[in-house]
Amino acid sequence: MEKGGAELPQERAIVTEIPGPKSRELEARRSTAVAAGVASSLPAYIVAAGGGILKDVDGNQIIDLGSGIAVTTVGNANPRVVQRAQKQLAAFTHTCFMVNPYEAYVEVAEALNRLTPGSFEKRTVLLNSGAEAVENAVKIARAHTMRDAVVVFDHAYHGRTNLTMAMTSKAHPYKAGFGPFAGEVYRAPMSYPYRDNRAAGTKVSGEEAAVRAISMIEKQIGSENVAAIVIEPIQGEGGFIVPAEGFLPKLVEYARAAGIVFVADEVQSGFARTGRMFASEWEGIEPDLVATAKGIAGGLPLSAVTGRAEIMDSVGPGGLGGTYGGNPVAAAAALGTIESYEQDGLVGRAEQLGEIMVDRLTRLQSKHSEIGDLRGRGAMQAVELVSGDSHEPNPALAKAVAEHAAKNAVLVLVTGTYGNVLRFLPPLDISDELMADAFDVLEEAFAQALA
Repeated sequence: MEKGGAELPQERAIVTEIPGPKSRELEARRSTAVAAGVASSLPAYIVAAGGGILKDVDGNQIIDLGSGIAVTTVGNANPRVVQRAQKQLAAFTHTCFMVNPYEAYVEVAEALNRLTPGSFEKRTVLLNSGAEAVENAVKIARAHTMRDAVVVFDHAYHGRTNLTMAMTSKAHPYKAGFGPFAGEVYRAPMSYPYRDNRAAGTKVSGEEAAVRAISMIEKQIGSENVAAIVIEPIQGEGGFIVPAEGFLPKLVEYARAAGIVFVADEVQSGFARTGRMFASEWEGIEPDLVATAKGIAGGLPLSAVTGRAEIMDSVGPGGLGGTYGGNPVAAAAALGTIESYEQDGLVGRAEQLGEIMVDRLTRLQSKHSEIGDLRGRGAMQAVELVSGDSHEPNPALAKAVAEHAAKNAVLVLVTGTYGNVLRFLPPLDISDELMADAFDVLEEAFAQALA
């Protein structure tokens, strides 16, 4: 039995090339068994994980700067999560809450009603995935407003279901060949400070960017037809774009005045990741509905929509739910996860990790003009890579740096509309020593790629 969790030695170790021979054997089996459309960033097959380390079948120990794309935020095999999930697993695995309910579902809903932004009365529905949460938020908004149109933003990512593909901005690989998509989805310009400011030759304020988006909504749709504005407070797959200060509050103000439901997609930015429990808190906005997933249950599949009671209750009995939504084992894991956030100081730890990353990345940026922008909040940081003074996206450099890091046992994820952004999402229980080691490797990776 492989050691996992806190028992796994917290050190980078290269035993074979990465991926090693055993991983390559598994990859050969995969090619004949798994659909080709399911791709992996680093095909090193994992047998144990904990803290900041992923251990593969060849014995390599890889520093994890991805957290399963912001899922294992409390750490892999977190003891609080494991203990609660094991206890529930031994009691019963499923009844379907829509048939025979159970307390854990109610407890998770109570916790989310308490933790999400806003002091108003709330309700929650539990689901399975981030895309399902976003899609249900749209359903609820449409039921409440009796309107059809949904406004999303440039560079957005909301999922891979038919509706959420329509809401997602990037065609390849998420949308190409999968249409036609759901209708009544409209795209507004996002506040993207790095590129907005360069295009304008001056600083574009958040309020100015919001007025630009609102003008488009009014001209092309009409506020009276809009059910929901759906936005990631910090965009995820779009490249960790942090909108200019004032952008989100102005949109909320507009939505309130127009009777539009404001939906915050906090699937990637939620649950302590940014140094706040939810990214919406950075500018004090109170979304009508919040969609959550990823960091909610320590690695078990679970998602939720939480929001104003009068909006959530617009849908009648039977209108929301699903066979596995709020599965009792996942709900138990969520309770352990939330306990860890609140009792293990993880919100503060996210801020500390952010300071470490910003310091190292700022120093790297001073050496390499190809790092055009450094942005993020807390333990959700990114660098946008460009071709020197032209500021054109440089996906080749992002790929080269990530590949060098992977060969040297550091996992870094590439993202962004243009494929030119390196994103950093370490688990919050990673040590300072591992972070220093990982960024030493990244420094080497940049030096080699730009030699």
